[in-house]
Amino acid sequence: MLAARMRFVQYLRKGDLAKRLGFLSEDQKSLVELAGLEGVPSDLKTLIAQNPNLEELAQKAEKQPRLEVNDDVTLLPPLTDPGKIICIGLNYQDHCDEQNKPAPKEPMFFSKFNNALVGPQDNVIAHSASTKIDWEVELVCVIGKVARHVPKSLAMDYVFGYTVAQDISARDWQKERNGGQFLIGKSMDTFLPLGPAVVHKSLVPDVYNLNLKTWVNGVEKQNGNTGNLIFKLDDVINRLSQTITLLPGDIIVTGTPKGVGMHRSPPEFLKPGDVIQTEIVGLGKLCNKVVAP
Repeated sequence: MLAARMRFVQYLRKGDLAKRLGFLSEDQKSLVELAGLEGVPSDLKTLIAQNPNLEELAQKAEKQPRLEVNDDVTLLPPLTDPGKIICIGLNYQDHCDEQNKPAPKEPMFFSKFNNALVGPQDNVIAHSASTKIDWEVELVCVIGKVARHVPKSLAMDYVFGYTVAQDISARDWQKERNGGQFLIGKSMDTFLPLGPAVVHKSLVPDVYNLNLKTWVNGVEKQNGNTGNLIFKLDDVINRLSQTITLLPGDIIVTGTPKGVGMHRSPPEFLKPGDVIQTEIVGLGKLCNKVVAP
């Protein structure tokens, strides 16, 4: 089925100065180049905004070369310049429970900056300014068209697809410094590994039945399911679009389940040399090494 190709990836080939756009295979071992196809841009954000006929694009891609994903191919974040990165705190009941907090009555929104974005295999910097760097696996929703005053009943029509994020957090800056504002603790360079691909929504039969996990050095730390989201995507898009215009390529990072390091006994934090593996079944896997500055 041609639609099965619709796992959009951005990448560089050895020697490239500009990113390319392609379709990633489900096993993440190969990709189909879209570079050179008439009318196809080199970045996913522009493609989404063009609202192309995706079946026609998949047909054209049938004749395109296939590349092995190896040391000559660098996978980039599937979106490198989203207009907005909107995040939601306390959006899984078990994550509230591990903090002994009640579920919020309305979503707690915050943001991250684009400088935090890195690819699915890139390093995460253990910034010397923090001693409490933590992990959070999260489902990401990618907006597909301009959304303003969207009714809840139509909200899912505005979704293009989904991807995987590891929302790295400097807990000391998030909780103890900067006046309690999250921005610096969430937006340090490399603090949002994203990818490997944006999977079109047509390939996700039930976005509320996806298993999501984090491992650190091979030890499972998080194991949750998107069915436990407190505020579902239609509700979130409806609420946001009443006051903030959402644009194609904007991303919503939807929250994390229990198992973060901060709330373990004793607390656990990331250090140089650690390897973080992140997976949402059906969407893909990330593997990021923590390195010294």
